[in-house]
Amino acid sequence: MNTFKNKRSFFLALITFVISVCSLHAQTKPTVYVLATGGTIAGKGASATGSSYHSGEVTVDDLISAVPSLSDIANIKAEQVTNIGSQDMNDQVWLKLSKRVNELLNQNDVNAIVITHGTDTQEETAYFLNLTVKSNKPVILVGSMRPSTAIGADGPRNIYNAVACAADPAAAGKGVMVVMDDRILGADDLTKTNTISVSTFQNPNYGPLGYMYNGKPIFTRTSLKRHTINSEFDIHNLSSLPRVEIVLSYSNATSLFVDAAVEAGAQGIISAGVDNGNLTTALENALNNAVQKGIAVIRSSRIMTGPTTQWDEIDDDKQGFSASWFNNPYRSRVLLMLALTKTKDYKEIQRMFTEY
Repeated sequence: MNTFKNKRSFFLALITFVISVCSLHAQTKPTVYVLATGGTIAGKGASATGSSYHSGEVTVDDLISAVPSLSDIANIKAEQVTNIGSQDMNDQVWLKLSKRVNELLNQNDVNAIVITHGTDTQEETAYFLNLTVKSNKPVILVGSMRPSTAIGADGPRNIYNAVACAADPAAAGKGVMVVMDDRILGADDLTKTNTISVSTFQNPNYGPLGYMYNGKPIFTRTSLKRHTINSEFDIHNLSSLPRVEIVLSYSNATSLFVDAAVEAGAQGIISAGVDNGNLTTALENALNNAVQKGIAVIRSSRIMTGPTTQWDEIDDDKQGFSASWFNNPYRSRVLLMLALTKTKDYKEIQRMFTEY
């Protein structure tokens, strides 16, 4: 009888020990929130080999269940913020997403955020969050170029790498990042460069922040641009953003689309100029007229790499323009929307485009 009691006591103690070890292991793993917004990564195709699919049909729980090894590296919690194709991303989702990210990262028991996102507008969302998240904790966006039902779907690997990067202490303080195709990319220079390739996202001016290798981040650079806790922008009390439009420059471009933007009530206009932000005479005059009406104008370029500088063929001070430097038209639009919540002075806006 005593032998039975001793064995029973031994097994009860062993079970208690195993439970305590497992509990301790769970506590030592970081907690990563996965916020889902839809996109190709949550898409379903008609076949495993065809290119046709519908975005935003798979839930966040399904995405996570497709990568069971996530539980080995982090305690995963998930929320479905929205479920749309990112071509329909909008200001209201941006504000909702940024506020939720800030709310979660203010909690001591949340270590990092991973956001699943469509690739169409991923660079814009990443940059918006880079300027409005108020935490040093990692925030990583992840998407895919192939739907979840495709042969060779890139989503599960990208999600695993995104969570692994977010869970690593080395990812703190790096600003908002995108992890795709084994690259760690900074929001400060993020550009989609190809319509179908899984290697589409690049940092074409600065190079990637680093790489994912064997489930670990290896960082090779740090962003020198202001971001996250060093950003002056605060959307906490905002319910909308100023309207900013992009006008493309091309041979024989007229004032047509500038006039339309002014008529529609735009508070800012981004000029996607040729070469170093150059403009036809008609466009330059139309943009100067917009400035006279109190509309902020940023000169950017339709060229993928290189800066749009202040001191070349166009006299920005004379015209009241600001130059985008290394921000392409799409990031320039995001930055100007936030800048206009603080000022309309073109020199102050120019400072922001130099620092961010």
